[in-house]
Amino acid sequence: MKKFLLSATMLVFLVSCNNEENAVSTETSKAAERGCASHTVLENQLRANPELAIKMNEIEAFTERAMQEGRLVNGKIEIPVVVNVLYRTTAENISLSQIQSQIDVLNKDFNGTNTDFNKVPALFSGVKATVGISFVLDAVYRKATTKTSWGTSDAMKKTTYGGMAPTSPTTKLNLWVCTIGGGILGYAQFPGGSSSTDGVAIDSKYFGTTGSATYPFNLGRTATHEVGHWMNLRHIWGDATCGSDLVSDTPSHNDANYGVPAYPHYSTCSGTPVEMTMNYMDYTDDRGMYMFSNGQKTRMNAVFLSGGSRASFRL
Repeated sequence: MKKFLLSATMLVFLVSCNNEENAVSTETSKAAERGCASHTVLENQLRANPELAIKMNEIEAFTERAMQEGRLVNGKIEIPVVVNVLYRTTAENISLSQIQSQIDVLNKDFNGTNTDFNKVPALFSGVKATVGISFVLDAVYRKATTKTSWGTSDAMKKTTYGGMAPTSPTTKLNLWVCTIGGGILGYAQFPGGSSSTDGVAIDSKYFGTTGSATYPFNLGRTATHEVGHWMNLRHIWGDATCGSDLVSDTPSHNDANYGVPAYPHYSTCSGTPVEMTMNYMDYTDDRGMYMFSNGQKTRMNAVFLSGGSRASFRL
């Protein structure tokens, strides 16, 4: 059983990763690799606000109790989604159909109706999860900008920097679609952070399945990965060699996987387990990821329980 409760020091260590340094820009590399800045952003937030570590530890303690007790959400979780589009070019001003294609992907991936769900290997078929959370497009807001890229400092979420403030972030999931730059496909704010910056930022080249969506990240899985973070999931390798993602039914991974690894892909971690490279919380290409685990489902559900960090989203 993987250990769930973290000290403040351990929490900072867990979230330390240099995604921005390791990410490879699609404009400058032959083979594009997934770059997610969620943990880098969290690490910066923890340094700026030491009290955040205490708050996140409280969330972890609550999550551990909920998982041990087997408590599940009572009632339906249907999340209204607000999409904030910041554009300089026509391509960045993505169409409503491209936005809807992303909402459709989220609904499929979180409800096990994605067409590749049946590709999950027999080894993991007993733990593949239908999460049971739905998403509904609530509103789309657009704003023209002169910025060529926004980075990962939450500038796109702040009107003082030319961005757009979130709409009702305690009851609606805000997505910012813009050019992030630096090879970063997207990043999310974990539960516990400030409501003024809560939500997910995704580069317009990796949003949805049509329009500006760019191979090999053109199947909408960047949003699935980042919304997983927003619901308190960690990277499957725990952002450390053979690290822990705080979920008991995912195997230990040496590190992130890229591209579409051939199955079975063995870890050199203790026990040399087969890695769950098709999990949404790895770094594989969109076509290489197509499942959450039951443990991840329970962990995500915990944030919506009464007393959970996202309980305000419950109907």
